[in-house]
Amino acid sequence: MLTTRRLVLGAGLGTLAIGSDAFAQGASGPIRIATAGPMTGQYAAFGTQMREGATQAVTDINAAGGVLGRQLALEIGDDSCDPRQAVSVANQLAGRRVVFVAGHFCSGSSIPARDVYAEEGVLQMSPASTNPRFTDEGKWNTFRTCGRDDQQGQVAGRYILQNFAGKRVAILHDNTAYGKGLADETKKALNAGGMQETMYAAYTPGERDYSAIVSRMKAANIDVIYLGGYHTEGGLIIRQAKEQGMNVTLIGGDALVTNEFWQISGAAGEGTLMTFSSDPRKRPTAAEVVQRFRARNVDPEGYVLYTYAAIQIFADAAKKANSVDPRRLAQVLKSDGPWQTVLGPISFDAKGDVTVPDYVFYIWRNGAYAELS
Repeated sequence: MLTTRRLVLGAGLGTLAIGSDAFAQGASGPIRIATAGPMTGQYAAFGTQMREGATQAVTDINAAGGVLGRQLALEIGDDSCDPRQAVSVANQLAGRRVVFVAGHFCSGSSIPARDVYAEEGVLQMSPASTNPRFTDEGKWNTFRTCGRDDQQGQVAGRYILQNFAGKRVAILHDNTAYGKGLADETKKALNAGGMQETMYAAYTPGERDYSAIVSRMKAANIDVIYLGGYHTEGGLIIRQAKEQGMNVTLIGGDALVTNEFWQISGAAGEGTLMTFSSDPRKRPTAAEVVQRFRARNVDPEGYVLYTYAAIQIFADAAKKANSVDPRRLAQVLKSDGPWQTVLGPISFDAKGDVTVPDYVFYIWRNGAYAELS
């Protein structure tokens, strides 16, 4: 029975406590978990997705009796996709005795936060960080419910090779762990297939005017822009390219999976392509949960259900292990499974990566995105 719901916001960290006596400590008190990501800043649309997914997951788990007879208390960490702020948030969460974090969003935040969590004994499962380094560097505590940039880049590279042969391709990136990592993996796949990009360049995230780089692409007669970066810059770049009269196709990764992309690009975003997993909202395993989101007027797009699934997995692993000890849970997550989630069954390899990545292409049409048929 849900008895209280309280939201307390502080410097980069909030508490959304769902259950009774949310601040109690000890075995009889609530189990503290968290989600952390860009709750503010230019990528806040993704932080909202994570918060919605985590809140609904905690609500549903607590309504069903909690975990090991205890309620979950949810902390909200705001890193604004800034690596230094992510370290601060990670230290704060560890200080609050959080045992599990569904986060962060940006790979550039997840990787430095990971090191804090590993040292402080906190289990981390990102719903969205795709840079291979996050799990490749051998920490005991790292998992993700999404795929990796090297997998996503291969899918993107193959698509460009098959559908844009002979075209002039510009590969752009924002110099972040996510953006550059994804751009480089796509470049690697293109080059391995015998296609050389016409232009490879970095841009500065957070600006409003990308006319200089657009002019360079126009002068190079670019047909296809592959963007390693986020929807905010992607929307501006394609809009400004079309304003300069370029007949160009934008292709990006999973960071374009938010309706906010179209709010920025407008009609210039028509025909934009992107890679993401097959639509989790349409999976039979998510049907009941999707109805609950929509009853609250929440569209569980993007990473909402990926965050929900991370908390589902944590709860089921704790029940399996009869413990919330993070190191014990890390062992169980890798040795047991598959874990039944809103995304379908998920199993983890020895690194903490999902064993069956599921990248497909989407296209933006008339202000909405759908799987490319």
